[in-house]
Amino acid sequence: MNTRITELLGVKYPAIQGGMAWVAESTLAAAVSNAGGVGLIAGGAAPVDVVREEIRKVKKLTDNPFGVNIMLMSPNAEDLAQLVIEEQVPIVTTGAGNPGKFMEAWKTAGIKVIPVVPSVALAKRMERAGADALVAEGTEAGGHIGELTTMALVPQIVDAVDIPVIAAGGIADGRGLAAALMLGAEGVQMGTVFLASDECQIHDNYKNLVLNAKDTDSAVTGRISGCAACRQIRNKFTKRIMEKEREGLTQEEFEEACTGSLRKAVKDGDKDNGSFMAGQIAGMIKEIRSCQEILDSIFNDAEELIIRKSKQF
Repeated sequence: MNTRITELLGVKYPAIQGGMAWVAESTLAAAVSNAGGVGLIAGGAAPVDVVREEIRKVKKLTDNPFGVNIMLMSPNAEDLAQLVIEEQVPIVTTGAGNPGKFMEAWKTAGIKVIPVVPSVALAKRMERAGADALVAEGTEAGGHIGELTTMALVPQIVDAVDIPVIAAGGIADGRGLAAALMLGAEGVQMGTVFLASDECQIHDNYKNLVLNAKDTDSAVTGRISGCAACRQIRNKFTKRIMEKEREGLTQEEFEEACTGSLRKAVKDGDKDNGSFMAGQIAGMIKEIRSCQEILDSIFNDAEELIIRKSKQF
């Protein structure tokens, strides 16, 4: 499948693995890159030396393109912005802010820059800033989200910009990929489906929650109180946070209540106190597979579906 994304990034599949904090580390990133996609290391709020070590591990595990995700609201964003230049990272995705002030230095270093955007307005601003492509992420996605659905957001962003668009949110199989392509996207970003991969290093409790999730097992904290909305698997933690939101907790109280919850999920598998971030698509994921099997099946199924459907019209 050749698109402007495969040409831009030099990959077999126009697919990016989501930059999931605490989850997206060197083992998973390398496996996705070796499978023909783009694996990402999550910068998050991790110390620069930790991210540097993960980058160097990836380089030993794959010769294929990989990237780093930088959350621009993180206190160490400026340090990470310099780190990706020093370590010659080929691809950077960004979220939660405008990477404009870093763009010139990144482009001079030959880095491809792909911001994640939840709206047309931000998409236009990122194109003007010099982005090479965009990830249009719908509210179906796991983790921090906007309001618009993938179905509504992707075609509006495709119509608004000239650079290639990558669809994200609610994509885990060939049908989702085919739909994204029909909406005008030239690639996909997926996160939740890779939680159920052999190479993903999360706690087994986390994987099992994804595998056993039903269609209604998704909860969004932060919407009631107007804090940063975050989609995760429903559990005692989400129930507790949402109850506190209804009682009128402040943003500071909200952040304090959530601090450390993702680590408790990823590392400890704490079902009661962990934030098990996952998208609405979790209800479709029923088996553990390798990253290679995941990407091969998604792209093969999409190709067969598109060919079959084209013959019906």
